[in-house]
Amino acid sequence: MQAALDSGATGSPERGPEAGPGPLRLGPESFSLTLTLGGRYAGEQHWQLQPERGALVARVQTDFGGVLPEIRRLQTSRLHLRHLTSLGYAEGDGRGGRATFETSFDRRAGLVTLRQGRDEASAPLTTDYHDPVSLLLWLRTLGEGAPERAHAQLTGGRVLIQRLPESEIAGTPSLGYFLRPGNAYVYVERDAPRRLLRLIQPTDFGPVEANLDAQSAPARRPERSERRRRRH
Repeated sequence: MQAALDSGATGSPERGPEAGPGPLRLGPESFSLTLTLGGRYAGEQHWQLQPERGALVARVQTDFGGVLPEIRRLQTSRLHLRHLTSLGYAEGDGRGGRATFETSFDRRAGLVTLRQGRDEASAPLTTDYHDPVSLLLWLRTLGEGAPERAHAQLTGGRVLIQRLPESEIAGTPSLGYFLRPGNAYVYVERDAPRRLLRLIQPTDFGPVEANLDAQSAPARRPERSERRRRRH
């Protein structure tokens, strides 16, 4: 699961009154999701958000495992702090080498450049774009005022975002979105901080589901008497 969307399949909401971001502002944050396939463990996904040099940088590490082949995927997205549109995106296999796919936006030259391996292509930069990570984060800002239908522009094409009826995820009121192409489902907590609760992405193996991990309780420190007994 590449943060619920494949970079080659879909980039940024088109500017307009029906698709403007809500008042929620994202800041430093980290969270994890557990992946399952058919109810069986399929890996983990770890998110880190951090402001850096006038942008919000999101790093997503997905470690597939369990019923899926053990593969690591790293995604890095630089986002506009207010609009959450993409300023740059890269993804790779996590083996320490160069990214296998990159998108860069040169607003001074008016070009968007895509690099995949040794191949490179550029096109005029005529609109703002999203990448697979920034789109998910942008959906968090919409809240209950989200339109029934909206569009986003990724470098691979236009994405239709259809709002679903309100539901509950593990007892938490949530807003759902269905994205095409890709047929991905995104569920966001209805109220602040509007966490990503669930992502569902079709794959060749079947639909992979990612659910937000509950905050685990801190490990209990053994009492002094317990530590003394262990030493004897």
